[in-house]
Amino acid sequence: MEDSRVQKYADMLYRSAIDKVSIAPLTGIDASITIDNAYAIQLYNVERVVGQGEVISGKKIGLTSEGIQKQLGVNEPDYGHLFKGMDRVDGTVPTDEFLQPKIEGEIAFVLKDDLSGGNITVEDVIKATDYVVGAFEVVDSRIKDWEIKLADTISDNASSGCYVLGKKKLFLDQVDLATVTMELYKNGRLAAEGKGAAVLGDPRLSVAWLANRLWNYGVTLKKGEVILSGAFSAAPVAAKGDEFEAKFSDFGSVKAKFV
Repeated sequence: MEDSRVQKYADMLYRSAIDKVSIAPLTGIDASITIDNAYAIQLYNVERVVGQGEVISGKKIGLTSEGIQKQLGVNEPDYGHLFKGMDRVDGTVPTDEFLQPKIEGEIAFVLKDDLSGGNITVEDVIKATDYVVGAFEVVDSRIKDWEIKLADTISDNASSGCYVLGKKKLFLDQVDLATVTMELYKNGRLAAEGKGAAVLGDPRLSVAWLANRLWNYGVTLKKGEVILSGAFSAAPVAAKGDEFEAKFSDFGSVKAKFV
């Protein structure tokens, strides 16, 4: 895809986020958009916001669970970039920053070393990880009504919104992530549940997949970055006034309130 089209589609997504007006699926406008094209569109906007002063704080892996893939009609994971401005330390989420938010419970990895190269294994992930915590990811789509195909969500920074990290930190030798369970409550009622095995069988495998996928695009996972490894379940819709709590079997609870 020529640079002018990459810029055109990146501009459409950027303006959608700024103006809070959703747009038609890019794949409906241009059926020729490939996965590589979509990552080029994503990176164009990443470079734009970094040029405006944002700082990359990590990466997110999306579409890892069967529930999310069925919900969105796609059949493979994707990834996006996280920024420091997305970190909602106190769990308060300003709803007016988003168009059509949903919320996911997952495990976040915080790295103590870089992960680079195209043959990253689970053992490499273990060595590079400082600690893991429970987390919420708020996902959002600039594509109207979430009518997305894989290339749409990739172009849209993997439908990133913001994130909330839990307080209880564990080392990887203290927990079997595949067996961690989660109950996600919306306004006090159980809205979703799942376990770590839903994330490509093991969230550590998800991070290894990400490191290897990124290598194809010259991007590496860096020391100090937060890696959101993928949702345990399908994502409930969130709106102003909603309160969510994810109760993890090993990580305690994580809370988020939409204001």
